[in-house]
Amino acid sequence: MTEKTASVHWEGQGKKGQGQISTDTAALQAYPYGFGSRFEDDRKGTNPEELLGAAHAACFTMAFSFACDKAGFATEEVDTQAAVRLTPQGEGFLIDRIVLTLKARVPGIDESKFQQIAKAAKRDCPLSKALASVPQIELTATLMT
Repeated sequence: MTEKTASVHWEGQGKKGQGQISTDTAALQAYPYGFGSRFEDDRKGTNPEELLGAAHAACFTMAFSFACDKAGFATEEVDTQAAVRLTPQGEGFLIDRIVLTLKARVPGIDESKFQQIAKAAKRDCPLSKALASVPQIELTATLMT
């Protein structure tokens, strides 16, 4: 079993407040986030949706590579992007869609097997399972030659 932790320190009130995100590995150390980086175009910080997308893309990519390996195919190159959409719902917000876009170079695999492994990796990666309440998780998988 493994357990990873992250922490947030927040100062200030609502839209005027500012937070700092840190992780045990120090990948993020007091990294800023706030209203501007979440709902506006402030590029000085991150936001929960961006971090969620990064985590989902990373998890899915590893699951895909491991599944290919298990099926006897060595991944040469895998690039994944995750687009996470946050929409208003009532008085709050909802993550209603995540779109995973996979581009991979996997020598010797045919298109059908590639798609089969990609769909299974999307279904089986731990982040996909944790995000099961998201109404729509899409996958576009492209086999590069």
